[in-house]
Amino acid sequence: MIKVAIIGSGNVARHLISVFEKTEAITLVQAFARKAQNLSDLLPSTKIISDYSELKDADIYIIAVSDDAIAAVSEQLNFTNKFVVHTSGSSGLDILNPKNRKGVFYPLQTFSKTKAVNFREVPFCLESENEADFAIMEAVAKAISDKVYAVNSRQRQSLHIAAVFSCNFVNHLYQIGNEICTENEVPFEILYPLIQETADKIKTLSPKAAQTGPAKRNDRNTIEKQLSFLENHPDRTAIYQLLTESIQKNNV
Repeated sequence: MIKVAIIGSGNVARHLISVFEKTEAITLVQAFARKAQNLSDLLPSTKIISDYSELKDADIYIIAVSDDAIAAVSEQLNFTNKFVVHTSGSSGLDILNPKNRKGVFYPLQTFSKTKAVNFREVPFCLESENEADFAIMEAVAKAISDKVYAVNSRQRQSLHIAAVFSCNFVNHLYQIGNEICTENEVPFEILYPLIQETADKIKTLSPKAAQTGPAKRNDRNTIEKQLSFLENHPDRTAIYQLLTESIQKNNV
């Protein structure tokens, strides 16, 4: 069995802890949290530590913290020549302290504290400095996921940016759509089938081929009507205009 230690108590760390605890091929040795109570609902107190000096031997140490804390955490680890990885999509190997062997164990998924995730469907993007360490990381990833990829730092950065456009920005547009519905006393759930069909369609069509709507059709009459509807909301108007122009430029 592969021995794993998790450092962190945020959304990614919590989800990894949950799935590792249920996976026979993996032994979760410990989890580090600055405040032990942040993980007390997931693990017995004997497995939670708040002092780096208490970290036990493991085959892989996974730093699952915010991007701006990765370097500081890797610096505080009081051992050398161990295999230490982070879970960031936008940070390279070089952010980790060179006193240990370095890798990246990036789950390309959006994680929320209260929403369960099917890890078998989560893509894991892996990078390491040597083949032996990659094999350890690959074994961990394949124990919980059916989608495991070797991805270098530049490729991973491109994926992370693509994910921001495809997930974070899209979710913000859902928020705007929800607000428009609420303000006009119609249930946002009416849009659920449309949202689902749009997501399903790009599994068989390219996003460009799947594009529909007034911008795609260059339906100026509808576009002007909708801009007029949004006239009291300059932020929404600006977003609408920017996206309309982008669609028109990229779908000629």
